[in-house]
Amino acid sequence: MRIYDVAFYGIIFFLLGVLIASLGLNILIITAVAVLTAILFLLIGFLKNRPPSFWFAGLSLFIIIGSFYYFQYENFQLKNIKIPFNQKTEVFGLISSYPEKGASQKLIADLKEPYSGKIFIKTASYPTYAYGDLIRFEGVIKKPEPEPYANYLAKNGVFGTANFPKIELVAENYPAVSRAKIKSTLFKLKEKTVSVFQKTLPSEKAAFLSGITLGERAEFSKEFKEAMSNSGTTHLVALSGYNIMILAMAIANSLGYLFSRRPTFYLTLLAIIGFVLMTGAEASVVRAAIMGGILLLAKQIGRLYSFRNAIAVAAFLMVLSNPKILSFDIGFQLSFLALFGIVYLMPAVQKFFKISEEQGFLSWRENLLTTFSAQLAVAPLLIIYFGSFSPISLLTNVLILALVPITMTLGFFLGALGFLSYHLSLVFGWFVNLFLTYEIFIIKLFGNLNIFKINPISAPLAVVYYIILIAFVLYTYRLSKFFSN
Repeated sequence: MRIYDVAFYGIIFFLLGVLIASLGLNILIITAVAVLTAILFLLIGFLKNRPPSFWFAGLSLFIIIGSFYYFQYENFQLKNIKIPFNQKTEVFGLISSYPEKGASQKLIADLKEPYSGKIFIKTASYPTYAYGDLIRFEGVIKKPEPEPYANYLAKNGVFGTANFPKIELVAENYPAVSRAKIKSTLFKLKEKTVSVFQKTLPSEKAAFLSGITLGERAEFSKEFKEAMSNSGTTHLVALSGYNIMILAMAIANSLGYLFSRRPTFYLTLLAIIGFVLMTGAEASVVRAAIMGGILLLAKQIGRLYSFRNAIAVAAFLMVLSNPKILSFDIGFQLSFLALFGIVYLMPAVQKFFKISEEQGFLSWRENLLTTFSAQLAVAPLLIIYFGSFSPISLLTNVLILALVPITMTLGFFLGALGFLSYHLSLVFGWFVNLFLTYEIFIIKLFGNLNIFKINPISAPLAVVYYIILIAFVLYTYRLSKFFSN
């Protein structure tokens, strides 16, 4: 077996071990399963005289390593937690991430001595708090419930919740370290940019532009959120790998009309880096940018079959940093499934149905294939997590997606112009408003069509669905070509 195959399958078995451990199985049971798997591969190797089976026998032991790593990570997390649960207490905390604003504020606070650990705080929308603020609050801290919600918070190192405690601001921009100051500056830049949009555009359009450029959704109305959900366009304002990959493809396709492949690659990569910096370089956004960068790399080198290892290494590094994202981070799961859809499923669909490689006017054919393949790959997870999925979203995205990178570019330019001249930004905002008017019209038009929705499905049915999807890809490429380099 070639070295890159050894690396690939070793990573797969490691990730499998992490996944099994996250389900709550005992390490002894996991070890027994790994050993039995190794014995099974050895028997196949002896009976069928297949040398790769001996490699698989050895690599299957990486299941144990992955499980052990997960348990060690979890123990390390819990070891550093000292939170006074279920009692009225007064504690100090440092706001350690960008507050989510809207009808209420959602804060993540890192407790100060004599306590330690992160807690999730829900409080009134005013007064507002910012990243780096030191607060003193009085209230009851509880353990998160139910279990899925607790796992979701634990993924981010959060182990307690507090609803509407009494809060007092002690100090602004408290941390005196350079990294904290940089993040604080970036967040202020983001808020200033949102403020420019609000001053130069109607409220709904300013909110949508803030969403597609900076992932800020605080000013979205309930009706507009529902329209985006029904039309399948929520990903446009979600800071996830799924969102960034779609946008990266759209930006690359647009720039492809003006530049050759290499400049297009670097310019799009710079656009993603700028996007990350503008949103404060949060961990979730950085992970999403990595996914977008990998997709761009695949398009640049034009070798999709060798891209398998790049995906595996990216997943391995992310899980190594935080093993809980594999099971409890929806964005992580959607990112990799969307990547599978775009990198493997899209060429298979194009080849199977003999679709022309010409992109069409405003890249409509490319956008249709990209959207169709990505959504086909993530559909079961969207149904399981969010309760429904509308196939009509394919048409909505085709009608919008070609204009999104243009609108984003104009939005960033409008934000920069707002720092220089309010009057110039007001004039330029009228031009940006034309694009936003069309996009919001399409979202609302298809968002009101509450038909063609697929209701929730069971997990076993989702597994069958993915088996069929993988079989289709393998059939199209032929198994030997799919795993070759």
